[in-house]
Amino acid sequence: MPRLNRVATLLLQLALALALAGNVGVGDLRAQALAEAPGSVRHSAAIEAGRGIIEQVMEENSIPGMSVAVGVDGAIVWSEGFGYADLEHRTPATTLTRFRIGSVSKPVTSAAIGKLYEEGDLDLDAPVQQYVPGFPEKRWPVTTRQLGGHLAGIRHYRGDEMLNSHRYETVEEGLTIFAADSLLHEPGSAYEYSSYGWNLISAVVEGASGDEFLPYMRREVFLPLGLRSIVAEHTDSIIAHRASFYELSDDGEVLNAPYVDNSYKWAGGGFISNTEDLVRFAYGMLDGTLLEPATVHLLFTSQRTTAGELTNYGIGWRSGVDEAGRRWVGHTGGSVGGRAVLVIYPDQEIVVAALANLGSAPMSPELAAEVAEGFVK
Repeated sequence: MPRLNRVATLLLQLALALALAGNVGVGDLRAQALAEAPGSVRHSAAIEAGRGIIEQVMEENSIPGMSVAVGVDGAIVWSEGFGYADLEHRTPATTLTRFRIGSVSKPVTSAAIGKLYEEGDLDLDAPVQQYVPGFPEKRWPVTTRQLGGHLAGIRHYRGDEMLNSHRYETVEEGLTIFAADSLLHEPGSAYEYSSYGWNLISAVVEGASGDEFLPYMRREVFLPLGLRSIVAEHTDSIIAHRASFYELSDDGEVLNAPYVDNSYKWAGGGFISNTEDLVRFAYGMLDGTLLEPATVHLLFTSQRTTAGELTNYGIGWRSGVDEAGRRWVGHTGGSVGGRAVLVIYPDQEIVVAALANLGSAPMSPELAAEVAEGFVK
């Protein structure tokens, strides 16, 4: 962990303790802690501007709690929690708070695909039955590359399937939700976003690696990058610093989110994390720590339909260009009671991660671009 983060976190914890004791305001001490942290002076104006952006978004959208982290040139230069991780207990959101990251789980899982591809254990263009023999054959063959780019024709959620509360003991058991369904189209012919396609990818990872999905992710992705907060959100486990999750009623009242069990979709949207680990993960993709540059390029680069149309989606990574003409890669995530965004500006080596514990929070590449603007300058 960079020295900035250790010092800032300690100072913030002291600030919260004093504030809760009634001695001083949390916001004032948080600002002081960040101002005194080594290296933060250079980015003080950008941090102040970013803080204003986040506070405005929270106020306008009734967001109980958020966390944001920004990395520049490989180091985290700003990390801060806002509002409450838990409204009922008035627990402040901090840099340690773990939020649901939703579909940001997909780029995280893409690192496993990259590892297996590099090691020659995964043929991206082989039928998935080579790795998941129990998955029913369809009218056309389906490949991992197509699954990773939402080109395979596997369907997305229907009805209230996101509110699934059943516990699935294995990855393959979770496939039963959609395995018998027909493909929406011939693979490659159209882009159709599908989290279930990524559930199938987690089974591919198991078949290609010979290991269960979650232990493989921990051993081959999380531990090499020093990521300690990203975990599968097991509903029966005690998970330190896990936020509570909320939704808005039709009249705008903040309510507890419905109970869900995301064990059917670890790879598609079942991880939780703090923002700092998302930034560290992003730099692990950029700096060659985890994968070869050519493999990262493969994951980042937009695929095309069979008609030649760009999808702006590689293997687990969206891509685009912001209003200032800067290219970016990243992903958003929507969960029951949570929203997330992770954006990388490869040319500027800037990373922005933001998480919220409200299902309707507007986490978007545009918000990340707004936060990143001051750091680019």
